[in-house]
Order: sequence, then C-alpha cells, then structure tokens
Amino acid sequence: MKFSVATALILAAMLLFSACRIEFSTTPISTPSPEPVIREVVPLDPGWKSPGPEENAAVLPNIADVVEKGYPGVVTITTEQIVNDMFSRSLLQSGAGSGWILDGSGIIVTNNHVVEGARKVVVQFSDGRTSEVTADRVFRDPLTDLAIIKVDLTDLPTVSIGDSGKLRVGDWVVAIGNPLGKGIKAKEGIVSGLKVSLSLDEDESLYDLIETSAAINEGNSGGPLLNMKGEVIGITSAKIAKIGVEGMGYAISINSSLPILQELVNKGYITRPFLGVELYTVNDYVAYYNGLSVKRGAIITTVQPGSPAARAGMRRLDVIIRYQGKEITTAPELLRELRSSKIGDEISVTYIRGKNTYNVTALLTDSPPPR
Repeated sequence: MKFSVATALILAAMLLFSACRIEFSTTPISTPSPEPVIREVVPLDPGWKSPGPEENAAVLPNIADVVEKGYPGVVTITTEQIVNDMFSRSLLQSGAGSGWILDGSGIIVTNNHVVEGARKVVVQFSDGRTSEVTADRVFRDPLTDLAIIKVDLTDLPTVSIGDSGKLRVGDWVVAIGNPLGKGIKAKEGIVSGLKVSLSLDEDESLYDLIETSAAINEGNSGGPLLNMKGEVIGITSAKIAKIGVEGMGYAISINSSLPILQELVNKGYITRPFLGVELYTVNDYVAYYNGLSVKRGAIITTVQPGSPAARAGMRRLDVIIRYQGKEITTAPELLRELRSSKIGDEISVTYIRGKNTYNVTALLTDSPPPR
C-alpha cells in the first residue's frame, strides 16, 4: 500500500508539471546560485524623452491593417533562471513572454514578471534577429509590473504611442504577443472596462487597467494592446483564469505607464516615498502565531537599518493601525497611502507594540536603488 500511494503521488506530480508551460532541464546544476550583490545602477540615457501620441493619426480601416502596422515592432522574449524542484535540486527553468519596441535605439518594453529573476533574456525580432542580454541590461519596477530591456541594436521598427485617456468601453482593440510561447500572434476584442483595479496577491495590486475581451494568454504578457490606429494604448499584463470567469484580459494603460518607462530609462529605477518597512496583513492566524494584541492592521516584518521607520523607533512585529490619522486594516491599504504621499513629507504613524500604543512621526525619503 505504501508503494502504491508513493507511486500515485509521484505520478500526480509528473502530470502536474507536464501540464505546465514552464520547462525544466533534467540535469541538476551543481554550481550554487551567487549571493545577491548591490550593483551600481547605470541609467541608459538621463536626457531621453519618451515619444508621445501622434497628432491626427488616421484610423485604420480594418484589423489586418492594425496588425500590419504594429507587427514589426513586437518581439518575443524567452528567459532562463535557476529554480529548486521538490527535491531541492537546482534546475534551469525557461519562460516566454512578449515585448514591444519603444525606441529604435534598442529600448524594449515588457512586464516585470516576464524578466524577474532571469539570469539570461533573449529577445527575438520580427525579422528573425535575436539579441541576448544579461540582468544588468534589464531595468524593472515590480510595483507597476513594468520593465525595460536594452539591446545593442539600432534602427529598430517602433510601435506608435496612443492616448489611453481617449478610450471608450466598446472600442475595438488588438492584442499582439507571444501566447504560450508559440510565436507572434494577434487577437481582437473590445474594451470592456476602464480604470480597473486588480489585486494579484498580498503585496501587489495593479491600477488603471484596461479590461478587454481580447484573449490574453500566458506568453502575451508585455505585448502591446493596440487601438484601431495601430497605436499602443496598453501593455497586456494579467488574466483572471478560473472556473466561472471567461474572456477577461487586462492591460496597463499607456498613460500611466509612460512616466514609469521614462524614469526607468533616465535613472534605471523608480524613486518613490520611502518608509523602509516590509509589511504583512494581520489576520486571526497571524495575531495568534505572533502573540499580537490586535487582529487587524499591517504588521512590520522587516525594518531597514537607517530608514525613516528605524529612525522613528519602529521595530519588527509592530502593527501599524493608522497612517496620517487614517485607519489601516491591511498591508495594501498602508502601501496605497504611502504611495500617495510625497518624498519629504513628515507623516504620522500609530502602531501597537505588545499592549501599548505609540504615535510617532517620520520624514519620508526617496527610495534607494534596487539591490
């Protein structure tokens, strides 16, 4: 019986991995992953200016014209990273995504989750050329799920920029990308919702999304969503795929993306108000496990040395319950309030330590370069 149960579990695990699009090599890697190091961020071009929408661009007569105009500027992206399997063996994992050319000098736009953790990124262009880049040529912003890849090629065909603020529910759109890693393909749909917010997990939420009926599958991430002028009005990023939910694809609006992309090119990272804490939402289990006196709020899991939070006296396991006088019940609530503040603001924080309540002020600084 033990042999049968073990065999069944192994077969189930094999079936699970076989159904997944991610591919693993079969040879364990004996070389340990290098320890993360703080690297100096070298911006691509501090004086670069992002292109804007074309004035009086003509509406193209049909979807084939939209695809023909946008196709040359869309790329496929394949990645390689090291992960651990269920037996703690280090294996190579490959992934696939999409991107599009923002600037002919070799500036490629994609999603952060497409390239996050990758030790090697390969970009393939519509003319068949490929360019391999390493992690130091990838500039990411996990908070907005956006990233820039810099390739050493020039005179590349770009995709025109549109104005997502002019979209209406019901407008036709076309998604071009690399679904399931099968190559560049196009899929039409309409705008079914505007200014949509979507929580992906405890720490990540996306805002100002365009909801579309165009099919967005894994591998489409990072590709452009085009209007009927063939202009980028969104960057496809996420899809809800569960029982009872069909035909709901999402793209980050280009109007909210351009300032992020601009700063990634100019500086190499995004500067935001910085408190210097990592947070988690308090619930009944977290409160019981950590012996907390409250069951709601944002618990501090890490305080960075020398940060505004550290200088204000905050510690690990403190539970923040108010920010600027506003009640805080979850970590995402606090993060949203923090992001709406400004660098240099003196903010007030109320937190619980043990059974005592403390009120402190902290001076927000700009966020440090990524590690």
